Amino acid sequence: MSRFVVPIAGLVVVGLGVVLVVLRRSLIAVQINGSSMEPTYRSGDRVLVRRRSGGVRVGELVVLERPGSSGGWPTPPLHGDLHRRAWIIKRVVAAAGDCVPPEVVPALPAGAGATVPEGMVVVLGDAPGRSLDSRYIGFVPVGRILGTALRRLPT
Repeated sequence: MSRFVVPIAGLVVVGLGVVLVVLRRSLIAVQINGSSMEPTYRSGDRVLVRRRSGGVRVGELVVLERPGSSGGWPTPPLHGDLHRRAWIIKRVVAAAGDCVPPEVVPALPAGAGATVPEGMVVVLGDAPGRSLDSRYIGFVPVGRILGTALRRLPT
């Protein structure tokens, strides 16, 4: 019996290592900086984010790459060192095929009554007037979304 303990313990350790690697690739912690999502999240809160490559649903809180000062994104979508990128958290208010909300129409190339194009979403902060969101940057490519906020982490 004791000759099986060491191999089994080794398998358990390897298995735990694999689980940790998988979790590390699918979950990430992000710290909130700014007040655009108050009262839902406050500056300094840490949030657990589930990384995703697919679409998102209306109502979800997403972490997305902050656009550059020109309004676009200067780097390729979500490749390379993700820790060197700036992230923002917003609420999805319209997805592909949905009508564009009236408050974001001025920032979009489409007029009133338009629909959100395939591969794009409309995001807003919970604190109007304090948020860099679709009211200023227009449609957000789904490929710029890191993932969905799952929960606030203890500080």
